[in-house]
Amino acid sequence: MLTPIRKLTRVWLAIGAAALVGVIATTLLIRAEPVFRSIAIDEMTWVEVRAARDSGYTTVIVPTGGLEQNGPHMAIGKHDYLVREAANRIAQNLGKTLVAPVVSFVPQGGFDPPEGHLRFPGTIGVTEQVFDGLLDGIARSLKAGGFKTICLIGDHGGNQAVQKAVAERLSREWVKEGVRVVHVASYYDDSQQIARLLKEGYTREAIGQHAGLIDTAELMSVRPSAVDLDRYRETFFLLQSSGVSGDPSAATGELGARLLQMRVEAATSEIKAILAAPSR
Repeated sequence: MLTPIRKLTRVWLAIGAAALVGVIATTLLIRAEPVFRSIAIDEMTWVEVRAARDSGYTTVIVPTGGLEQNGPHMAIGKHDYLVREAANRIAQNLGKTLVAPVVSFVPQGGFDPPEGHLRFPGTIGVTEQVFDGLLDGIARSLKAGGFKTICLIGDHGGNQAVQKAVAERLSREWVKEGVRVVHVASYYDDSQQIARLLKEGYTREAIGQHAGLIDTAELMSVRPSAVDLDRYRETFFLLQSSGVSGDPSAATGELGARLLQMRVEAATSEIKAILAAPSR
């Protein structure tokens, strides 16, 4: 016959065992790979991010955009809209890849006197040193979180040189740890797009360099509400600069979808080749 003390001891042992089982079960549930609601880091919980990383999602895309004038017919957030959509498609093509939030604040030239796009109200820029620091901190944060390949994809020309410098610097620093930072140059290279448009009968003047045919068509395919070609036509004959290089009037969403897909495919192929190569 058990004494009252022994009975109490058994009760407490049973309670302790049950609590331990509960802790183990809870830990297993947390560590189990959840059904991801998104591959966008800012839409995930930290538990989902950890589970994704632990199940092989060790590649992250860091998209960089830019807030700048895009003529009278396109929203200032053009670069952000385009690179966010492209990054998601590239990540889906690669598999086991997450996407960081878009970096909107990028170099736009001198402030005083204002240069380039900064001559137009609404453009927001930072110095190259600040942009370098942003990318450095983002990459170090992702490395601390256990990610191994960090891909910088920029939709704006002013981003490219800084991204390349940061990628090379950090990859050298982390080479012994097997962590790579990659500047995905093929995404911004529009030479193949231009060649295709020329072959289809568009002129180099119509294609332009900024807020022209390519930019406008791509944005129409991603966010048509951010484009209003009537505004371009209304200001076509104004003597003041409109901020447009080229002729966007022939742009269509169907054309833009084809052009953006070329960027996505080029970037996907470049990253796949990098992932397949041994880390040096």
